[in-house]
Amino acid sequence: MSKNLKSGKLDMHVLKGLLERYSIVDPQIIIGPKIGEDATVIDLGMGSNHYWVVTSDPITFTTEEIGYYGVVVNVNDIATRGAKPKWFLATLLFPEEETNLDLIEEVFHQIHQACQRFGVSFVGGHTEITSGIGRTILSGHMIGEVKKDRLVTTSGARAGDLLLLVKGICIEGTSILAREREAELLAKGLPLPLIDKAKNFILDPGIDILRPALVACDAVSIHSMHDPTEGGLVNGIVEMAMASEKEIEVDFEKVHIYEESQILCQEYGLDPLGVIASGALLLAISPDDLSAIQKVFKESSIPLQVIGQVKEGPAKVLTTEGEEMKPFSRDEILKIFK
Repeated sequence: MSKNLKSGKLDMHVLKGLLERYSIVDPQIIIGPKIGEDATVIDLGMGSNHYWVVTSDPITFTTEEIGYYGVVVNVNDIATRGAKPKWFLATLLFPEEETNLDLIEEVFHQIHQACQRFGVSFVGGHTEITSGIGRTILSGHMIGEVKKDRLVTTSGARAGDLLLLVKGICIEGTSILAREREAELLAKGLPLPLIDKAKNFILDPGIDILRPALVACDAVSIHSMHDPTEGGLVNGIVEMAMASEKEIEVDFEKVHIYEESQILCQEYGLDPLGVIASGALLLAISPDDLSAIQKVFKESSIPLQVIGQVKEGPAKVLTTEGEEMKPFSRDEILKIFK
């Protein structure tokens, strides 16, 4: 008998085996289920010069602003294809013991506001009061469009490419820590202004990556694009390496970690490199395009750092000292939900 599994994403090597065994082959599927690929790409045929980009992502770590989170994480998956998000659906499961109409109204309001912000239409889904769960769960589904000649994949990283990081890491995790553990942090003596600033990380620097993704695609040829989420930066780069079947060397000293993130992670003994990182964006580009993309990002006031290089070799992530970085088995943030 197999042992019970812990909460968190399924081990990526286990998932890889499942996807390879049970995936469905359809000639209209340009990109199907694969480790590291953020969204499926479908050719609608009929002479269209666009692909449909389709994704699904849940919110399970936090309930505050769950409607906003739910829209944004799905927008991000669409954006990593170089696509524009168009239509959003949500499956909403509310706990039987703690739900009233005011709560449901608030979640719908959050979804509506987020959709308006990103130019997305909220087109359907499912809503129910569910027995046996202790907190609200949102599972989002998003459809977007991309011109065929603008499609970007995670698997496109090439040997010799530079690895770039947009903004910094642990943005979503910082907000979750501040929102879910505010009373504890105050009791530990952390100042309220720091906690409030951390809670607002969902908006500033922001967990969305649509604008930087589109800015990058307009500026240069992006070979690979991926947003690190659960499992943090390390797992995001491992996923990129696996998808591209390349070795990626990373100088982790160049990775930007916000001061608020460092403080909150230290309070709970979390490694920021393994904390859910929505808001960051990984890009692989030719070194010849570096000056052009740096110029555009500086003009757009979007932080950008070169943190590594793509090399030929088996799929793995190495530090500059040659140490292999293994993926986190569970997101570090789960330690606060024991």
